[in-house]
Amino acid sequence: MGVLFITALIITADQISKSLVKSTMTLYDVIPVIPGFFQLNYITNKGMAFGINLPVGISFFSGISLIITCFLVWILWCERKNNLLMRISLALILGGAIGNLIDRILFGEVIDFFDFMVGDFHWYIFNIADSAVTVGIILMLFYSFLFKPKVQPTHSIV
Repeated sequence: MGVLFITALIITADQISKSLVKSTMTLYDVIPVIPGFFQLNYITNKGMAFGINLPVGISFFSGISLIITCFLVWILWCERKNNLLMRISLALILGGAIGNLIDRILFGEVIDFFDFMVGDFHWYIFNIADSAVTVGIILMLFYSFLFKPKVQPTHSIV
C-alpha cells in the first residue's frame, strides 16, 4: 500500500502548515505574497469546503468526515491491486479528509490560509487538505473518463 505514503505526506504537510500559520499569525492577519494575486490570510471555517456552512454544527461535519474517511479507506483497500492513478486519487482525497478532520476534532474548526485573487475575483480561502481533495477528485474524474469500461453492444434477435 505504497500510496498510503501520499496520504501520510498530505496529512503531515497540512498539519505543519496550519501549525505554522497558527503560531506566526493572528486570526484574520493577511500577508501579501504576490500582490494582487496571492496572499496568506488566516481564517477559520466551521463549515465545509468553499464556505458551505450549514446550521447543523461541527459535530455533524466531523461525523460526516469520519464516515467519508472510513469509506475511502475501504475503497482504497478494495482498489489496492487496480489502477495506480485511481489509488493515488483516493490517497489524496483521504489525506485531505483526515487533515481537515483532525482540525475539526482538535479545534472545532478548520484553519484556512491560501488566498488567491485576480482583479475583483476572489477565490475561496483554502488549505493543503482542501487542495489534496480537489486534485484527488480531478484525477478520479480524469481516470473515469480515460479508463471508462467499454460497453459491449448487445445483439438481439427479433
